[in-house]
Amino acid sequence: MPHSYGYRARTRDMFKRGFKEHGPIKLSTYLINYRIGDIVDIKANAAQQKGMPHKFYHGRTGIIYNVTPRAVGVIINKVVGNRYIEKRVNLRVEHIRHSKCRQEFLDRVKRNHDAHVEAKAKGERVSLKRQPVLPSTAHTVSIKDNAPQTMTPVPYETTI
Repeated sequence: MPHSYGYRARTRDMFKRGFKEHGPIKLSTYLINYRIGDIVDIKANAAQQKGMPHKFYHGRTGIIYNVTPRAVGVIINKVVGNRYIEKRVNLRVEHIRHSKCRQEFLDRVKRNHDAHVEAKAKGERVSLKRQPVLPSTAHTVSIKDNAPQTMTPVPYETTI
C-alpha cells in the first residue's frame, strides 16, 4: 500500500500528548500574555485541532508579530534551497509557549551588570567576558596509602 502525503502524514509520534498530559487543555494556557516581539516555541497540542501549525513548524522557534484574542502571528525563518524565507504563520495560543532560549543570556547580562556596579563602587576593574574552561592542572598521584589494584575480567559462568 503506498504511503499517504496528507497534511498530517507521519505525525503519529510528533503530535502525541506527553505522559500524564492527556485530556482537556489547562486554563492556565489561555491566561499567558503574549506581546509583539516575544520569542516563542511552537509545539502543536493535539487536543485542539483549530489553529494548529503544519508539521514542518512543530518544534521551531519564532518571533511574535501580531496578537489577536485567541491567536498570535509568528515569524519563522525557513530554509528553502540556499536561502532563508520569512514565513508568517497564525497559531492559536494552545500551540505555543514562551521560549527559554534567551534566559541564560538575560541572566548573564544581569550578573555582569551587578558585578560591574560592585567593581565600580570599589574602584577596580573586572573582566566580564566568558572564559573557556581550562584543562585541569598537573598533579602527582601518590601510592603511599593507595596500593595499585589489578583489575581482571570476571570469567563467564553458566548457572544451569
